[in-house]
Amino acid sequence: MTERLLVHGLVRDFGAGAGVFGIDLAVRSGEIHALVGLNGAGKTTLMRLILGMLRPAAGVCRINGRPLTQLTASDWAKVGHLVEHPFAYPELDVRTNLLLAARLRRLPTATAASLAEEALTELDLTRYARVTARRLSQGNRQRLGLAAAMQHHPDLIVVDEPTNALDPAGVILLRNALSRRAEAGAGVLVSSHHLDEVARIAHRISVVNRGRLIGTLDPDATDLERAFFTLVYDDEQEPR
Repeated sequence: MTERLLVHGLVRDFGAGAGVFGIDLAVRSGEIHALVGLNGAGKTTLMRLILGMLRPAAGVCRINGRPLTQLTASDWAKVGHLVEHPFAYPELDVRTNLLLAARLRRLPTATAASLAEEALTELDLTRYARVTARRLSQGNRQRLGLAAAMQHHPDLIVVDEPTNALDPAGVILLRNALSRRAEAGAGVLVSSHHLDEVARIAHRISVVNRGRLIGTLDPDATDLERAFFTLVYDDEQEPR
């Protein structure tokens, strides 16, 4: 199975115990790998390192077998992400934002237009196609950010707390969209604090605490919350 993402020994220390410390992680083609942890555990920092938004002090990250330092613009065009806040040009409407997102990934205009229409349908944004991003509700702005991250069918999708602000219908649309991408061969890395939600789609669940991977959870197990908090509690008792 192809590894879309491979992380080995990744370190970024911000001091006072904040950062990530020696994380190893893999996301395979066709796999949804979930990261769960308390606020401040290091999930977002890890994703920012994976996406080149931060530089690691040590360790290696590879996307589709190539280290980040060697990735070209064409390589990055095969990645889709939404970390922290969805980006959109506030003065442009939803359709134009999607067209630009596709064009920035070097897709031809006709292809970009077709993908944008598909994305509008997939995340139920068609009724807002001509609405400027600044006028969208927080939930619909999140849908727009997710649509832009996934519309070009990337090899690797990295999404941080993607269900933030989504209503139940939006959560279901997102769940189905991520599952379709994985079934088509993409690797998906998703962080969340909603254990029951990620367990519905994840093939693997890794637990992050204090910047380290401290264990895994079985998505099919019962009482995931108890297992999660047991792992975190035991780790908190370990001296650092």
